[in-house]
Amino acid sequence: MAPLIHVINHQKTKILATVGPASSSKEALLDLVQAGVNVFRLNFSHGAHSEHQKVIDNILEINEQYKVHVGILADLQGPKLRVGKMENNGLEISQGDILTFVNEECIGTKEKIYMSYERFASDVKVGEKVLVDDGKIVLEVISTNKINEVKLMVLFGSLLSSNKGVNLPDTVVSQPSLTEKDLEDLDYVLTQPVNWIALSFVREARDVRDLQKRIKAKKHIAKVVAKIEKPEAITNIKEIIKATDAIMIARGDLGVEIPIEKLPALQKMIIAKCIQKAKPVIVATQMMESMITNPSPTRAEVTDVANAVLDGTDAVMLSGETAVGNHPGLVVEAMRRIIGEAEAHFYLQGKRPAPDPDSDTFLSDTLCIHAPQMAESVNAKAILGLTVNGYTAFKMSAYRPKPDIHIFSDKPYMLNTLSLVWGVTCHLYTKFTTTDETIEDVNQILVDEGIVQTGDIVINTGSMPLHKRFRTNMLKITIIE
Repeated sequence: MAPLIHVINHQKTKILATVGPASSSKEALLDLVQAGVNVFRLNFSHGAHSEHQKVIDNILEINEQYKVHVGILADLQGPKLRVGKMENNGLEISQGDILTFVNEECIGTKEKIYMSYERFASDVKVGEKVLVDDGKIVLEVISTNKINEVKLMVLFGSLLSSNKGVNLPDTVVSQPSLTEKDLEDLDYVLTQPVNWIALSFVREARDVRDLQKRIKAKKHIAKVVAKIEKPEAITNIKEIIKATDAIMIARGDLGVEIPIEKLPALQKMIIAKCIQKAKPVIVATQMMESMITNPSPTRAEVTDVANAVLDGTDAVMLSGETAVGNHPGLVVEAMRRIIGEAEAHFYLQGKRPAPDPDSDTFLSDTLCIHAPQMAESVNAKAILGLTVNGYTAFKMSAYRPKPDIHIFSDKPYMLNTLSLVWGVTCHLYTKFTTTDETIEDVNQILVDEGIVQTGDIVINTGSMPLHKRFRTNMLKITIIE
């Protein structure tokens, strides 16, 4: 057996890192785990399935060899809209120019530009804005034949380059969230032990439920992350949070599709709602962007990461910084240090979650919420829980308690899944004899690992009788002897 690696990421807020050419080798992935990564993101906008397979195999080998519980998130591309190739790889444009977008592939000129979205002409209305290249170019629809041709006036911009992304902030897009490419990728993903599947450009709860049904039909137990990138998603945020397993605040496209000044308040609002519903939430995009090339972050990036931590997010995400950056390890180390300092000043703003009396899980929820509440009251060193499907961990984490949460399970896959969840440290435990013996065992594991010592108070949660694996129905205060 390989020696245990020295993992120094004991922060409560988790780090999610995107894998790319700069980080796909086993050695690079192992370096990032040691630096503080909890979950790796596979971006299905890029790379062949064979390339993703190598990364998955490397992560699984690391988990097995070094006895860690690193999660895997597969991020589906979604309906990414783009213009096609341009003449001379870039078309000079000026305010007042009239451009024509068509749905047949061609080399772009002012007379005809390919737009990848087939239903563009039928969906847009006169007067709606169309943004290209993250809003660097602003166009306005002046006419559409509702079939295959749209004329647009240039309001702002000077160079329209090839293959740039398109955003439709004013348009109700009829294209489904899962494209043909996504369905092909999903077929592959559901043959792999991924823990989370991210759905891009979610607009309503129905999008999430459709993906969940497809996952269930394949008898997979991956959980769904709904990416919030569209104005419609903000309108339907309450229903989306209720339907999904987790949320990603994908600030790249969201910051283009809504007025950018609204982004900070929306981030705080979404995080607060997710905490109340015990749904993990990820803050993503441009968190340490300057470190793609630079060895240290800007002051604004440091503040951005710290504010996400202070808002109470479960995880912060790195994209190009670890996928294609010059020094992925330095980025993760810097992010880990920022998280650690911010957490020293963290307290949950607003009210703590409360159990819902109308819920089928009301009694279990009450225990899961009172365990961290009691832990803070008696100054406990740790909260310990046993889980089969992760439910106990999600609920206790939502309270955002000061003591660490230690979750024990005999299912390595579930422990990898919980690596995304705030404040949760995972342990593999397979004995599960009687309740009393199991409590003694898990307490001793923390003693052996130097996490607690004689005289410390811990809160034990579990279910009785243990072998029936009920929901949490037992809470115990223990003084470590």
